Amino acid sequence: MPDIAKTVLLHPDDNVAILTNPAKAGEQPLGFGTVLDHPVARGHKIAKTDIAEGGNIIKFGQVIGYASCLIKAGEHVHTDNCAFGAHDQHYDVGADYQKALAAIPAIETPTFMGYRRANGQAGTRNFIAICATVNCSATVIRRAADEINRSGILADYPNIDGVAAFAHGTGCGMDSSGEGADLLQRVLWGYATHPNVGAAVFVGLGCEVMQLGRMKTLYGNGDDSRFFGLTIQDSGGTAATIRQLVEHIKSILPTVNAVQREPIPASELKLALQCGGSDGFSGITANPALGVASDLLVGMGGTVILSETPEIYGAEQLLLRRAASAEIGEKLIERIRWWEDYTKMNRGSMDNNPSPGNKLGGLTTILEKSLGASAKAGSTPLTAVLNYAERINTPGFVFMDTPGYDPVSATGQIAGGAQMLVFTTGRGSAFGSKPTPTIKLATNSKLFEDMPDDMDLNCGDIISAGVSIEQKGREILDLVLASASGQKTKSEILGLGDNEFVPWQVGAVM
Repeated sequence: MPDIAKTVLLHPDDNVAILTNPAKAGEQPLGFGTVLDHPVARGHKIAKTDIAEGGNIIKFGQVIGYASCLIKAGEHVHTDNCAFGAHDQHYDVGADYQKALAAIPAIETPTFMGYRRANGQAGTRNFIAICATVNCSATVIRRAADEINRSGILADYPNIDGVAAFAHGTGCGMDSSGEGADLLQRVLWGYATHPNVGAAVFVGLGCEVMQLGRMKTLYGNGDDSRFFGLTIQDSGGTAATIRQLVEHIKSILPTVNAVQREPIPASELKLALQCGGSDGFSGITANPALGVASDLLVGMGGTVILSETPEIYGAEQLLLRRAASAEIGEKLIERIRWWEDYTKMNRGSMDNNPSPGNKLGGLTTILEKSLGASAKAGSTPLTAVLNYAERINTPGFVFMDTPGYDPVSATGQIAGGAQMLVFTTGRGSAFGSKPTPTIKLATNSKLFEDMPDDMDLNCGDIISAGVSIEQKGREILDLVLASASGQKTKSEILGLGDNEFVPWQVGAVM
């Protein structure tokens, strides 16, 4: 008799169970029903009952797809027999608001050791940022940052975390007004004024569309003490600009280093929530555990930011039911409609995700992925819906409209002011970010064992060792506070984050 693979049922209404370890051909994972004719990996779905052609496939108590043929009990449920289709969009905005309000835990607010800025902001790191206004200055800022970082001079300034170059591939060949220009301006200004940045330098070519002067007019408050700007054309060319940049940065090192860490209430933390390289365990382990940590931080008066609009598609009704007002709900619905139109205009589909890696990990449709991804946001009220890279000023659980592509999404969250980022992964994403540090959570124990230098915390022991989701959520929050106080994350130790600055490019490239 072959070994019976272990399965878990996530909701009493589900008609699929999840494999918690691999099943071999010839096994009956449920102990009854169809014998598997091929091996099935952990994290994948097994039909708990017969499902008629066209019938609902239910996971998390929600419809994640429709049977494209008769599925027998015990069969593997995946892309060959589970199809994407329309989901319920009869939204009941605010129906669960009171319940969500009651879910905010009453909890004492701890402190973390952070940097208090002159304008009152609270930082978790202390970087010098060099921001390119245009692709033409990308090489200049990268070489200047590299020269400083490799010189060894920063060893004399222990309170400085490094010089970060924020280069991108646009800034010209674009309309000088409109959505595309607005997005890039908000990103650049958001990074330069970020609480994790002690000083910033803007570098342009000189003749580009994206001009520092316009950004100062739109977003500045008259205080230019943290900024320095120059252009390659006015500085004598590429080599001369690099020399000038390096000398300027050397001159401000003592001032930037003078700031000291001090106790700051956790209520001032803004935590970005991300997931990538997801698998069938993401919505069972790391994401709901991060949801517990999110609720705890909200209970302390802090802020958590859920994003990736295409990856809440199919779960948006759960967020809308928690909306604090009709206006907040309507703004999220408008963003959902925008994405539906945007994908249709580009002859795409909202089901273009899960990715190939997600599917190998057991995820079949965007509806399934979204239900698991939205668990990161916990259970508290939705207090705001923000545009991409918009400044985050509302505490509690907020949503920022971004693409699902992790570097673009995280860039928007960081530009909005997030000082910490937590990233859940089931496939092993090699992701980091600056100036905001990334904490990576493994959704399964095998990944944590396979990539120990990349993963900060194992959430797979929720399945493998019976650790409670609540306990794991507290572990996550403890790690967030320790990292906010200066403890290096695995991504920081590896030096990741220089290539994950990717502003969302919308609009015509002229």
